[in-house]
Amino acid sequence: MKYGIVTQAVIDELRALLGARNVIADEERMEAYSHDETSTEEYGHMPDVVVTPNSTAQVAEVVKLANRQRLPLTPRGAGSGLSGGAIPVLGGIVLSLEKMNKVIEIDYANMTMTVETGIVTNEINNLVKERGLFYAGYPMSLETCFLGGNIAENAGGGKAVKYGVTSRYIMGVELVTPTGEVVWLGGKLSKDVTGYDLPHLIVGSEGTLGIVTTAIIKLIGLPKAKSD
Repeated sequence: MKYGIVTQAVIDELRALLGARNVIADEERMEAYSHDETSTEEYGHMPDVVVTPNSTAQVAEVVKLANRQRLPLTPRGAGSGLSGGAIPVLGGIVLSLEKMNKVIEIDYANMTMTVETGIVTNEINNLVKERGLFYAGYPMSLETCFLGGNIAENAGGGKAVKYGVTSRYIMGVELVTPTGEVVWLGGKLSKDVTGYDLPHLIVGSEGTLGIVTTAIIKLIGLPKAKSD
């Protein structure tokens, strides 16, 4: 597939869509977005531009632009992974969700939480532990990783043997499709057996099926005892 090139006109259009402070085009600042936690020299690839949208609507506009111009687009969480999922191997646009970290709802009665996917995973637990709840789908890098990256990679850490991986705790997602449409899949349902299980098709797809901007996650009760 032949991709387009990020020109100055594209950068100007991104600035018009997102505001200048949400578009990074100088190499010194973009270097941090060229790699994950693997070797920078061996695996790193520089993007042509980095965007940091503030909302799902802005994410959708960037995706529409990239689709229209046939530009490579790499979604990025915290870049804490080791599998290369956040590395822009074809250059183009890196879309970082770092500014989309709002908590939309904590539903203690139904033990769910709705959050934007740029939230640091451990922050979820910090918010609900006083109520005896926690999010059990976190990986080893929970203090730095974003929930969106966990969803993209279907991440799991040392506690996955007991609690399972990310997919077990994702109830619904807001997704920006590759053409820039915004759709909701799943929801706050304890049982949903009608049609395809689309939320769990998205979990682990590494951004290839769309960009998850909001997620409904399942919380569970803290264990009465634990051993480290």
